Amino acid sequence: MKVALVGGTGSFGQAVAKRLVAAGVEVVIGSRDPKRAQEAAAGLGARGASNEDAVRNVDLVLLAVKAEGAVETARDLRSAIGTTPVLSVCAELSFGPGGVKPTAEATSIAERIEAELEAPVVAGLHSLAAASLAAEPPDEDALVCGDDPDAKALALDLAARLVSGNAVDAGPLASARALEGMTAVIVNVNRRYKTHAGLRVTGLPDR
Repeated sequence: MKVALVGGTGSFGQAVAKRLVAAGVEVVIGSRDPKRAQEAAAGLGARGASNEDAVRNVDLVLLAVKAEGAVETARDLRSAIGTTPVLSVCAELSFGPGGVKPTAEATSIAERIEAELEAPVVAGLHSLAAASLAAEPPDEDALVCGDDPDAKALALDLAARLVSGNAVDAGPLASARALEGMTAVIVNVNRRYKTHAGLRVTGLPDR
């Protein structure tokens, strides 16, 4: 598998790249600044490139940019991405004195990204934290949702390489709104208990 990590210079992208390279995946880290991407990739056994170059000739594009720039980034990369499947890990959060909350948007970022592209979009990995991924595959499950079965299969394959738990099919892309909102829940739990909590889904058949 060959994966482009758009936003791969951030902490989450770096942690994912490290885990994927260790699992035998060919990784290209993308950035608007190719030099920054090359520097980020240098110590990971990955390759660095501009976003446009990174997303070409790969099996899957993982979009890990900041939420506020995700839709615009997808729009800018529409031609370069073409029909290559995209995995969105973005989640919009609202920070306030009462804690972290999902925004009031009616549709998920993943659905808005899909509206900008020719490619199928799946969503997932929202409960995984960079700190949990950095040292070793965390003892967690990774949830993925989407409408395109082939794109979802690719994303589930990638997810299974990141965690020691299960890669879980969480249904259609409409479920992305709930998965993105789950990020707020995890952040609040981690702040309250000063930990790096994750999710496990009970009752799954042995795999």
